Amino acid sequence: MVVLERVWRVPPDHPAFAGHFPGHPIVPGVVLLDQAVLLAQAHLGLAGGAWQVAQAKFLSPCGPDDELVFTLQDGARGGLSFVVRCGDRDVASGSLQPAVS
Repeated sequence: MVVLERVWRVPPDHPAFAGHFPGHPIVPGVVLLDQAVLLAQAHLGLAGGAWQVAQAKFLSPCGPDDELVFTLQDGARGGLSFVVRCGDRDVASGSLQPAVS
């Protein structure tokens, strides 16, 4: 069951592009994970640090001005699974779990 879906257009001037990679910029995986965590936090109203990445796969690169669709679904043990798509291709997928305090 889809819990939440959000579209994010990658800003062409995102600071992560500096060094990733000159002449052919790609979005670093950590930026994709950050966006997935921010979406989970917004959806469930939890403060920063409330989620940890349990598993992640990076399947296809994306770059400046790409429109990415983040989809969250209910996952195992109170967690969420996520998929990131750009058009008709999967960019990343994985799962988030509530952080253990």
